[in-house]
Amino acid sequence: MDNSKIGHHISGQFNKELEDVRNKVLTMGGLVEHQIKLAVTALTTGDVEVAEIAIKLANQVDDLEVEIDKECMQILAMRQPAAFDLRLLVTVIKIINELEGIGDLSERVAKIAIQLSSHKSGKQDQFYELEHMANLVQGMLHDALDIFARMDLQDVASITGLDKNVDREYGSIIRQLSLKMMENPKNINRMLDVISLARSVERIGDLACNICQHLVYMFKGDDVRHLTQSELEEKLNIKNSD
Repeated sequence: MDNSKIGHHISGQFNKELEDVRNKVLTMGGLVEHQIKLAVTALTTGDVEVAEIAIKLANQVDDLEVEIDKECMQILAMRQPAAFDLRLLVTVIKIINELEGIGDLSERVAKIAIQLSSHKSGKQDQFYELEHMANLVQGMLHDALDIFARMDLQDVASITGLDKNVDREYGSIIRQLSLKMMENPKNINRMLDVISLARSVERIGDLACNICQHLVYMFKGDDVRHLTQSELEEKLNIKNSD
């Protein structure tokens, strides 16, 4: 990908403003990644203190979203950017919205982990598949943010392609939990909490894919949100002429 599109404006201040926004997005992304890890750790270990840390991070994530959004609006109003610069700022606004959503989902996982903590002690094998799915979506998010950091679309299709694996694991977890509820109705309330956990984790994977789609728009100017995986792969083979 052509990195020369960034940092070559007549105004050095404009360059600095764009780079500052990009760095803050990556800071926000790193914070959300950390929040997910804490929430999943709290779930698998029953550590309430770790869960509470994850919950408190939600405020920092929200503050960063507001700060970055305000900066983007100011740049749009003052600089009236066009072409790639305009798409960059629009994409940043969309990405921080996705990151805020991931932060909310991570907070939900942490809160449910606290609810479930009284029913277990130590690491629980029953959460093995859910933990595996969480690790998968964490990797997707990390790689999506890495694309934004490197300004290179090369790995987009491989990241979005992983969503089918997440969906498959989610389906497997739901089937197992449904069987457990039928076998013992006393487990229904607890299993519903775990289903909510699984849904939250699966949704994080969806939002990571959304970030990838926004990045395609940033680089190519194409809206790929409703394309199939094969259509996306075909689109990415089209050379960017902008």
